[in-house]
Amino acid sequence: MPEIKVEGLDRLMRKLELLPDELDDALWDANFDVVEEADQIVVRELQSSMKHSTGELAGSLHYEVVKDEDGHIRGRLFSNDPVATYREFGTGLVGQASEKVLPDGINPVYTQHPWFIPVNAVDSDLNAIYGMPIIKINGKKYYRTNGQPARQFMTPAIQEAGKEAPEIIKDRVHKKLGELTDGL
Repeated sequence: MPEIKVEGLDRLMRKLELLPDELDDALWDANFDVVEEADQIVVRELQSSMKHSTGELAGSLHYEVVKDEDGHIRGRLFSNDPVATYREFGTGLVGQASEKVLPDGINPVYTQHPWFIPVNAVDSDLNAIYGMPIIKINGKKYYRTNGQPARQFMTPAIQEAGKEAPEIIKDRVHKKLGELTDGL
């Protein structure tokens, strides 16, 4: 009976053992690429759409890649600045009524009555910028508002970057597989 000899089987088995970790690395890197792209889109949007800005909001953005409680690799783009939340989802009755896309699990609660902002507490003329009327209460001036509409910048950027995600993932996986098959 003829004898069959397979050369390189040990090397193949070692590379197959590495495959799950290498694919995990590829997905991790792809998620970083996608959230980095979303971050760049957000910054461009903010810079082009905000007339009265110091750049503080764009500077407050962060992104990271994490493994969730189910072991899935997730890219996250976020800001800890409350202004980002106000701009993304709106405020008050005006924000509640404005058109917006709410990500899964996000259910904002809106103030249901007007509120007042002391004129001397802000650096900008909110009447000129947003049309907030100025009223006097006990000799002090206040801006009166029912809120601001949602002016989403993060959700659309994440959606746009997400359209590129399948191609980015495919490229990263192909690259890792190519590295593994070298020398087989």
